[in-house]
Amino acid sequence: MMALGCSVPSSHMGISFTPLLRELEQIWTDIGETKAEKDRMFIELEKECLEIYRRKVDEAATTKARLHQSVAAKEAELATLMASLGELKNISPVPSEKKSASLKEKLAAVSPLLEDLRAERDERLKQVTHLIKQIDSLSEEISGYSKLNGNITTPINHDEGDLSLRKLSEYQNHLRSLQKEKADRVTKILEYVNEVHSLCAVLGMDFGKTVGDVHPSLHANSIEQSTNIGNNVLEDLEKAIYKLKSERKTRYLKLKDLASTLSELWNLMDSPHEEKIRFSDLTFIVRSPETEITQPCLLTTELIEQSSEEVERLKTLKASRMKQLVMNKRSELEEICRVNHLEPDISTTTEKVGALIDAGLMDPSELLASVESQIVKAKEEAKSRQDIMDRIGRWLSACEEEIWLDDYNQDVNRYSAGRGAHLNLKRAERARVTVSKIPTILDNLVAKTIAWEKENGVMFLYDGVRLLSILEEYKLTRKRKEEAKRRCRDQKKLQDVLVTEKEAIYGSRPSTRRSNSFRGPTGYPNGNGSVPPTPRRSSVGSATPELQTSRSYSGRQNGYFSEPRRLSSRPLNFVNTKKEDALSCTSTSFCDSESSSQI
Repeated sequence: MMALGCSVPSSHMGISFTPLLRELEQIWTDIGETKAEKDRMFIELEKECLEIYRRKVDEAATTKARLHQSVAAKEAELATLMASLGELKNISPVPSEKKSASLKEKLAAVSPLLEDLRAERDERLKQVTHLIKQIDSLSEEISGYSKLNGNITTPINHDEGDLSLRKLSEYQNHLRSLQKEKADRVTKILEYVNEVHSLCAVLGMDFGKTVGDVHPSLHANSIEQSTNIGNNVLEDLEKAIYKLKSERKTRYLKLKDLASTLSELWNLMDSPHEEKIRFSDLTFIVRSPETEITQPCLLTTELIEQSSEEVERLKTLKASRMKQLVMNKRSELEEICRVNHLEPDISTTTEKVGALIDAGLMDPSELLASVESQIVKAKEEAKSRQDIMDRIGRWLSACEEEIWLDDYNQDVNRYSAGRGAHLNLKRAERARVTVSKIPTILDNLVAKTIAWEKENGVMFLYDGVRLLSILEEYKLTRKRKEEAKRRCRDQKKLQDVLVTEKEAIYGSRPSTRRSNSFRGPTGYPNGNGSVPPTPRRSSVGSATPELQTSRSYSGRQNGYFSEPRRLSSRPLNFVNTKKEDALSCTSTSFCDSESSSQI
């Protein structure tokens, strides 16, 4: 009884068991149980109580362990979630005031925080999963893989336990970089496709087939398929563009060559405008650089074929008209030489060319090529002679003015009040200025000619005669002419002196010739019938008006310049000096005879 009473854990339980034990002991006494039997039954009862206590203790220990494990598990999960979400802290996830609390209190404190972290983890995981899907999709597009071509891509590798903001930011940055790369690739592919479209339009090729051969997704009709932006598509587009540009260059050069050939044949055959208008596009091709040709269907194979056929047709026609073409080219050569005062090559004269072609001794094409080369050579030589030819033109123009001035000075009625006399006076003044510049023009022309001969190593020929020889002879003739004029002026002065002396001795008598040449201030002869003792003053740069230059000289000089600005093909002989001297003194002899008659 004492042992059983001592096993009661509390006074409450002890109080509740004692009446029962007493009642049980009374019952046993009434029954007549012995003390030993009572002790035995009390021992069994005590054992049964101990077993119940032990079972309860075990159950309590199990519950405690389970609660402790649950708290530990939740704390561990909490720490894992915090680590996964990147919210690591130095303090424990359980508040410090709860650390001494019971397990149930700890569990109650951890569970709400754990639920919040789980919800945050699920949201973060959803964001990361969405980003990874986008990254995988863009990576597939950029890599050129797709489900349509049967290739399977490996998704991007990522750590599922890392759901931190840092990792989320990395995924977002990676996604943005892929999106930018995709945008750049799309822009580049659009540029490539536009360039392919432009090239196909110029070349007259099928754009859909061209881009379809690169990749089906590039064709405008494939709406169900997204445009492939992989590296292989970019490389294939670059190859296609390079191939199209090479084809464009080949066709451009071929058409340009055909256009040049056609132009030569048209000029050679004098083709009508109706035949040329069909190939007006070729004119644009010749004038434009290759990169500026963007007009559709301008470099098609059809145009090349048509141009080739036209060239063949003209060549066939050219072969049948070769003789006439050679003659025309020879005439063109002679005209160029005539205009530039050159001597054409005598090896291809019209008579020789006709005889060679008729006899079949030479291929007309070779003759034509020879004449064309001579034309090119003549044009080049004419270009190098242009400066000197311009100076020759100015010299000949000055010579013409000098001839006109000489004729004008010999006209006894040049000062009459006739119609247009004032215009002749103005022209005479201009002619005197021009004639005064002839020495300077000659010196410059000689210097230019000498420099040209040194530079080219050949003589400068003018209609087959060396120009320097012509200029030297002209200088000599001009010098003789000036000397003759000077002698005539001296003789005239001497005559005037003799006439004045005779008039002083014998008196003056009217002279019809002199009265017509000299008039008084009023325009009429002097009242006494005499003439002024001194001759009329001449303008600067002109010959003396009274100098009666022989018209035979002017006639010969005009005969020498048989064509305007053209010298004779023979050596110059501007004037016969002896004849000029004789003629220049004619007036002197006339004066002497007149004086003798008066005496």
